[in-house]
Amino acid sequence: MLGYLPYYSYSEQVFGTTTNAALNGYNWVMTNVLPQQAGLTVNTVLYRYTTIKDINDPLIVTVQNEDPEGGYIFREVDDWTGIPGNTINKVVGVGGIPIERWGDGEIVWQGEGDVVNPFVAYTYQYDTCFDPQTSPSCPGYKIQMPDIPSDDPVDPLDDEFVQDELDREMTLRDEDEDERNRKQMGEKEEEGEEEVDLEAVLGVVNKSLQNAEDTAKQQQMMALNAFSQTYFTQLPDTKYEETVNLQDGKLPTNRRGRRLEFAQQLLHEKLVKSQYEK
Repeated sequence: MLGYLPYYSYSEQVFGTTTNAALNGYNWVMTNVLPQQAGLTVNTVLYRYTTIKDINDPLIVTVQNEDPEGGYIFREVDDWTGIPGNTINKVVGVGGIPIERWGDGEIVWQGEGDVVNPFVAYTYQYDTCFDPQTSPSCPGYKIQMPDIPSDDPVDPLDDEFVQDELDREMTLRDEDEDERNRKQMGEKEEEGEEEVDLEAVLGVVNKSLQNAEDTAKQQQMMALNAFSQTYFTQLPDTKYEETVNLQDGKLPTNRRGRRLEFAQQLLHEKLVKSQYEK
């Protein structure tokens, strides 16, 4: 009997509030304020500051964030004209604006007076499984299959890089071999001329020797004629020519075998080099 372990998939909504974005001044960078989580949205802007001014002095204070697409994604204006200096607290809902829209923030003012003790914070939320591949427990998570190389044999002669290098190398080798063959043919022709000359000389010598041998034989025959033919029989003068013809035992060059061996070497070098280029 097979048993199955239960597997639960779930996503979690995380809610949070940033620290004081204006802690170090009146300008701040939102990538340093909001958690850089995929799918994060901002729900509320909370701010507080204190103005120092006379009741009759004009003063306008603005808390704002830029929109990367142009203009401002958030902008709240407070007019302090005719109002004595005081501290203001505000909570402004923005309705879940994505993190990508929140550019740098700042507090600016125009008129007479000053702004001190600024405080700006943002409430946010995000889904821990906004990207299903974040965790195997997320709904929709897909197991990534490793890229397993094929076990099919690879013919090095099918590799384009190897084939190009092979063709270039074999062309050079064929040119070198043709050059060597031309040189060898030239040397053989010279040797042939020398052999012809040598044969001509040997022919003259052999002819002279043959004439001398014929003369000696004729003298012997004349001497034998003086004796009775009963006791002497002329042996046949037979010449046996050589019948065995030895062929050149040199094996021809196996260009296919040499091409395959060179292709395998090029492919091996390419594979080794690719490991260092990754």
